[in-house]
Amino acid sequence: MFKDTRDYQILFLSLFLMLGIGTRDWTLRPELIVIAIATCLLTQWIWSLVISPEPTHIKPTFNLRSSLITSLGLSLLLRADHWTTMVLAAAMAISSKFIFKIGDKHFFNPANFGIITVLSLTSDAWVSPGQWGEEWWYGLLFAGTGGLVLQRVGRWDTTAAFLGAYSLLEAVRNIWLGWTWDVYLHRLMSGSLILFALFMVTDPRSIPNSRIGRIIWAVCIAIITFILRNYFFLSTAVFWALFALAPLTILLDTILFAPRFSWQKEAEVQEENPQLQISQVL
Repeated sequence: MFKDTRDYQILFLSLFLMLGIGTRDWTLRPELIVIAIATCLLTQWIWSLVISPEPTHIKPTFNLRSSLITSLGLSLLLRADHWTTMVLAAAMAISSKFIFKIGDKHFFNPANFGIITVLSLTSDAWVSPGQWGEEWWYGLLFAGTGGLVLQRVGRWDTTAAFLGAYSLLEAVRNIWLGWTWDVYLHRLMSGSLILFALFMVTDPRSIPNSRIGRIIWAVCIAIITFILRNYFFLSTAVFWALFALAPLTILLDTILFAPRFSWQKEAEVQEENPQLQISQVL
């Protein structure tokens, strides 16, 4: 239906947001959602005027889709008591794409960068990884919608490596401690964990370009997440792990060269052959 996969992301994230409001009784404040969206759009527009990734003779374009995806991600995951905190998170999320980059590639996930910024600099921001609960149907919903996006951009390997490595580590720990397997399933059947694995750790513009690099990177994130969650008892371990290992993307891209992902190229490929995955041409 959509030529650009980001349209699917925007649709699914919007549906998740409405689903969360309707079924999870979150402490969501509509005005903060509007502020997040408006701030992301405004910041993206300002940066597009100041710094253009295109040649100087080409007029910079306003990246509406990217801004909306970032703002929806912040609205889904981040909570704040004051509107200024949401403004800071949204502004820093978009700004990170233009500030922290090597060549023409940014290496921080924008929404993740905004979340970590306000968790570090403010006292009224928090993230609730368990806000989706452990209902199995949330996991199926996320897997189905996320699978559609990943199939189109060819990044299933990243999700599989992250979830595979993390679930294996949790299984070994579960056996070592002599716990029953319902404890193990409880720790893995988290809607937020699956949402993270499908929509945040797989951002094709900020993760390693090569398949081997993505697998190494995802396994490292799983290991750090496991350590932070089980030995430092950090409930937001996945976000800190992704933030800490984001610069590793640059090293892996240098060692394991592969063509950089392009949304424009992906759209052209899908238009020519909807059944052809982008991974088959990179």
